[in-house]
Amino acid sequence: MSLDLTKVAAQVGALIAGLKNNRAAREQRLRYALDTLSGSAIDLAALKKKISAGKTTWLVAEVTEALDTRYPLPALPPDFTVFATDGSHIDVDRHRAARCYLINIGAVTLTYGSRPDAALSSHPYLYSDDKDMVVKAPGGGREQIVEGALLGAKRSIEECLKLAELAAALPKDSAALAMLDGTLILWGLEAYPEFVGDMFVRDGLVPALNSMKKLNRDRRLALASYISFPRSTDVVNVLRVATCPHDVPDCDKYCSESRECDGLSGVRDRDIFENLLSDGERSALFISPSKIVKERYGEHKIYFFYLKAGDEIARVEIPHWVADSAELLELTHSLAFDQCRRGGGYPVALSEAHEQAVVTGTDRENFWELVESGLIEEKIPTSGSAKSLSKRTRWV
Repeated sequence: MSLDLTKVAAQVGALIAGLKNNRAAREQRLRYALDTLSGSAIDLAALKKKISAGKTTWLVAEVTEALDTRYPLPALPPDFTVFATDGSHIDVDRHRAARCYLINIGAVTLTYGSRPDAALSSHPYLYSDDKDMVVKAPGGGREQIVEGALLGAKRSIEECLKLAELAAALPKDSAALAMLDGTLILWGLEAYPEFVGDMFVRDGLVPALNSMKKLNRDRRLALASYISFPRSTDVVNVLRVATCPHDVPDCDKYCSESRECDGLSGVRDRDIFENLLSDGERSALFISPSKIVKERYGEHKIYFFYLKAGDEIARVEIPHWVADSAELLELTHSLAFDQCRRGGGYPVALSEAHEQAVVTGTDRENFWELVESGLIEEKIPTSGSAKSLSKRTRWV
């Protein structure tokens, strides 16, 4: 039986009423956040020390400049290229006859200016070897199956590797922005044993970042990941530290029941910059406090800023070598906004890469039928689970 929406309608009504009743309180907390952000009493040097010494239970961004800094939209170069990758996958299905997974990478290169061009492609990769199905610890003993969230992390790395491959094909003296959808930070790896993160980052992501950094010797190449409608609170948490009455914030020591910074509760970074920025402007630069970046990314520290593109507030993440170059930073700012303008609010290169990568439910079924028919032709047993058979059979 499908979902009975008539039984849910009353609950939805209660949800809406609750949101309406809490609206005034949310607006008050947002106003407090904005007043704190633009407050002249904030000593930036002292705030940096306070953040560094603090022992908080939430992630606090590292600050690099005044919190309310705003940058206008830079001019576009006359000729430029934007390329992007995105991916989707078919996960391991233990109810099927074969252990394997598939990653499909969509790739797009868009050239603008005197010689406009577009190239769109998709690249499916099937994995079934033992070395691809399991991550083993050095020396043996421990192992981790590649599936679920870990497969998602592997897909992200494959997207970045394909992006580096596209970048290497750029002509010299070109100006280009390489774009990824989502974050540059492999947050999901924090839940896995250290040897998994070491292998994925050291042998996958870092080489791709190194490759793109080196290409800047004879071309202007920036790399950015684009997070639409971000839920981050890294900057709000800076304000929590700023308003903390203790010289060294320590949540476990001082705040077992209530916290003075709870006046900022429920506010997200995007809420602040929605009110602070004008269309086309970007925020100050911040540095991600991610533990996995600090421990495994080597020199590739991750910075981020917020960009206002129409009704959208996006979080744009960039590696240090983009943040440290005023030219590459301006290139990222101008081209990311231009992509949003051309794409009706979302970067058109990322949208097209997604279309190339998408794997539908029908695609999944056709893939498994292809695998199982191949097994049958080779007279290899194809017994799957009864549950899988039941889902594909109509009984009523």
